[in-house]
Amino acid sequence: MLLYLLLPLVAIAMLMAPLIPVYAGITTGKKAKHAIWFNLCAFGGLILLMLILPLGGFVSAAAADGVAGALSTGEGIKYLGAALATGLSCIGAGVAVGNAAPAAIGACSEDPKAFGKAMIFVVMGEGIAIYGLVISFMILFT
Repeated sequence: MLLYLLLPLVAIAMLMAPLIPVYAGITTGKKAKHAIWFNLCAFGGLILLMLILPLGGFVSAAAADGVAGALSTGEGIKYLGAALATGLSCIGAGVAVGNAAPAAIGACSEDPKAFGKAMIFVVMGEGIAIYGLVISFMILFT
């Protein structure tokens, strides 16, 4: 029983951990060099909450009618495929825009007439995310 009381408190403390370097930066004026550890701690807190809530019976996937097995394995794989299509395409779009946008800004600073040509490459990177979203809709609704 004590486990059900302490684990949510630990998870909340882990979720609040990224605020420590922010507060330290405000009070001392120094930037946080090791903030990644606090962000990983918050991620761990989220994972811990995702484990606690179903175990404690706070969240239930079953409806009140008792339809616990409503999703088949095929439905679950369909949702997993849609999530992977969207997520991985958005990661690819982020990489593409992350590489194209600084080059576009540099090109525009040297020659302002190159704005239209530079924007085309940035928009092409964003198109990857839209294609992934379209594929996930095709997976879900067919």
